[in-house]
Amino acid sequence: MRALVQTVSRASVTVDGTVVGAITDGLLVLVGVTHDDTPQTARTLARKVHELRILDDERSAADTGAPVLVVSQFTLYGDARKGRRPTWTAAAPAALAEPLVSTVVEELRARGATVETGRFRTHMLVESVNVGPRTVLLEL
Repeated sequence: MRALVQTVSRASVTVDGTVVGAITDGLLVLVGVTHDDTPQTARTLARKVHELRILDDERSAADTGAPVLVVSQFTLYGDARKGRRPTWTAAAPAALAEPLVSTVVEELRARGATVETGRFRTHMLVESVNVGPRTVLLEL
């Protein structure tokens, strides 16, 4: 499982002209799932995201109550080492990925985080204003 975590002053996801998730002053988290990920992997990733000391003064979302916008991003498992066309074979199929992304969201909420989400299997417009910018790639 991979997560690209960015500090943002604002971020939103729009589907078919409607904003389905939006936050201010928090974390935008793009989540990719691979074939051997499990619910335990998802829970561990959520804990790491929530406790990641990436915010001002080396604080975390757990420390500050910063909101989190989680967006499924299978392209985090794209591989373009050969040629110019990426392959997506390392990305888990939607039937496996969707419940694991949901587990990340549920675990973040169980930890007290305010969580907004994108919408799985849709064409999403993701907008963000990065702060810092600070971006960390988590990989489990």
